[in-house]
Amino acid sequence: MMDSTSWMTIYPEIVLLVMTCVIALIDLTVSSPKRTLTYVLTLLTLALVAFLNVSAAGIGQTLFGFGGLFVSDTMGHWLKAFAAVATMVTLVYARPYAKDRQMLGGGELFSLSMFALLGMSVMISGHHFLVLYLGLELLTLSSYALVAMRRDDMRASEAAMKYFVLGAMASGFLLYGMSMIYGATGSLELSAVFQSIMSGSSHPQVLIFGLVFVVAGLAFKLGVVPFHMWIPDVYHGAPTSATLLIGGAPKLAAFALVMRLLVEGLLPLAIDWQQMLALLAIASLLIGNLAAIAQTNLKRMLAFSTIAQMGFVLMGLIAGVGFGGAPQAVGAYGASMFYVVAYVLTTLASFGVIMLLAREGFESEEISDLAGLNQRSPLYAGIMAICLFSLAGIPPMVGFYAKLTILQALIGSGNAFYLALAIFAVLMSLIGAFYYLRVVKVMYFDAPQEPVQPVVAGAQERVVLSINGFLILGLGIVPGGLMALCGDAIARMLMG
Repeated sequence: MMDSTSWMTIYPEIVLLVMTCVIALIDLTVSSPKRTLTYVLTLLTLALVAFLNVSAAGIGQTLFGFGGLFVSDTMGHWLKAFAAVATMVTLVYARPYAKDRQMLGGGELFSLSMFALLGMSVMISGHHFLVLYLGLELLTLSSYALVAMRRDDMRASEAAMKYFVLGAMASGFLLYGMSMIYGATGSLELSAVFQSIMSGSSHPQVLIFGLVFVVAGLAFKLGVVPFHMWIPDVYHGAPTSATLLIGGAPKLAAFALVMRLLVEGLLPLAIDWQQMLALLAIASLLIGNLAAIAQTNLKRMLAFSTIAQMGFVLMGLIAGVGFGGAPQAVGAYGASMFYVVAYVLTTLASFGVIMLLAREGFESEEISDLAGLNQRSPLYAGIMAICLFSLAGIPPMVGFYAKLTILQALIGSGNAFYLALAIFAVLMSLIGAFYYLRVVKVMYFDAPQEPVQPVVAGAQERVVLSINGFLILGLGIVPGGLMALCGDAIARMLMG
């Protein structure tokens, strides 16, 4: 029987699981092709889960439940709240898109999205190798099904197969690495692994061998070079609703997974995993930005952009180790968390515009499809321009401040190698600005390929997209609150 502390650590997940099952059962009785009842109940559940996590984060306690298998801390609750909101916004954008493509027939879009969020929540709060792995598998299995939802679409089926095969390989890497670390330390619980490494009682050769496989598995989940091969094909081939579901909120869970494994469990091996992350970050920034220049498909361009953006996140994780003591480490990890949140916020709006511009039988995913968008819809063109400026790191968008905090963490170390990394990141950002600004030029200065027609979208989608765009701009002008929140969450995690 669970004690009260265990219940306190997991009650948002219990609410989410129960409501997911209830909504799936209710959906069996719904005959409407719009799935309005299922949609409303899903949004209410996601809002409730976000509220419960925000309330728990406000308490500021760190609790361990189920014998240390699960942790309830401020960082976890904020990331779960952000993930719930991101999933909710994704479904608002995705519903009209999915309806036009007959993807709402069985209500699987909503059920699978909620199961994916449950997997993210377990990943974010897991404090044991097997719990983290179970959360990861729940997320990835749901994602495979989401990518393959359009069963009559050959491109989507091909993307799902590629994702499944490569995802299974990455899961094998991660599980094999975890088993090696278990063999070296004798434990699967993160705190016990940390203590075993610190005491010197573990087997160093086996430990490093396991670390290499763990980092490889994490690199695949983040989508960084050289484990990036699935991202362009899956982003391009999947329905855009599924692309956003796997490219938005899961990045928050992937960041938490890296923090739990490398910082909470394997921090004594930082000198080793730091060098690996540095190579991954350099390769991701270089290949991601250079490959994006050659793309004519907007989804593939944003896929390669994602690879480069994750390179920046890794640089923040690198800067958190090996200099100046705890305060600077908190600042560097906090900068990475801020960067991930800013990236997800921008990704939601950019793919939201792509989905709302699409119509039945037309995907609107080529860069040339955005020609003359300012004449058709100044609102959507403005929001897309804000997203692209943010991804490029142009002030006053939130992406500029996110990049600035990462660079400050690197430069503030006083380490020559970190300084070289910062200079390299700036140069790669200048290259990246080219392909982002090219899309802005197409929207505002190229003539439309067909007669100008206004873009038709529901009031709900327009309002949410407008708020999304406003937050990208507003958090760039006034970033202090979110940055302080991320720093406090990281500090409490490290102290817990």
